[in-house]
Amino acid sequence: MTGQLITFEGGEGAGKTTQAKMLADALEGVGVEVILTREPGGTFGAESIRKLVLEGTDDRWSGMTELLLMYAARIDHVEKLIKPALERGAWVISDRFSDSSLAYQGYARGMGVETVRSVHEVVMQGFNPDLTLVFDMDVYLSLKRVETRAFEQDEDLSRFDKAGQDFHVKIRDAFLDIAKTEPDRVKVIDADGSRGAVHARILNALTASYPEFAGKLGGA
Repeated sequence: MTGQLITFEGGEGAGKTTQAKMLADALEGVGVEVILTREPGGTFGAESIRKLVLEGTDDRWSGMTELLLMYAARIDHVEKLIKPALERGAWVISDRFSDSSLAYQGYARGMGVETVRSVHEVVMQGFNPDLTLVFDMDVYLSLKRVETRAFEQDEDLSRFDKAGQDFHVKIRDAFLDIAKTEPDRVKVIDADGSRGAVHARILNALTASYPEFAGKLGGA
C-alpha cells in the first residue's frame, strides 16, 4: 500500500496528541512505518514559525497574517517531511493540518471559507489528507483539560488557548461543518471517554476506510 496522510483535528484539549501516538503504535504493530508529526511544526523552519504563531496575546496577528504564517509552515512541512515519507510508503499521522486553518482562520477569525480554500489551492496545489479524524467534545470540558495540563506541566497557555470560550465554540462548530461538507474524508470521533474507548473508536473509523486492517489492529 502507498503511504497515507492521516490528520487529527479538533479543538484544544481533545486528546489528539495522545491518540496519535496510540494509533501510530497500533499501525507499527502490523508492520506499517509511521511518521508522527504536528502543525504548525514538523520541520526546523515550521517549528520556528510555530513559536511566532502560538506565543503572545490573542490579538498579536490579524487573521490574514496568521493564515499566511500557517501556510508558510505547512508548505515547508509538506515538502521536507510529509511528501518524502509518503513517497517511500510510510504513513504520516499529523496532529493538525489544513482543516485547522479552515476552522481557526476561515470560520473563527472570520476570514471566510473561500479565502482560506483559495490560499490552500495556491500553496498546496491539490495536496490533501487521505483521512481526517475530527475529535469532538464539549468545549467547557476540553478547555478545563487545557488549563489542568498547563498547570501540571507549568506551561503558559497558547494564544489560541486564551481566546475565550465563544471562540472555541466557533471552532467546534466549524469542524463539525467541515465533516458534513466532506463526509468521505472527514470522520467525527467522540473524544469524551477513556483513552481506550476513544482509541477503539479511532480504530473502527480507520478500518472502515481501510478494510484490509480489519481484525488486525487490536480492538477494531
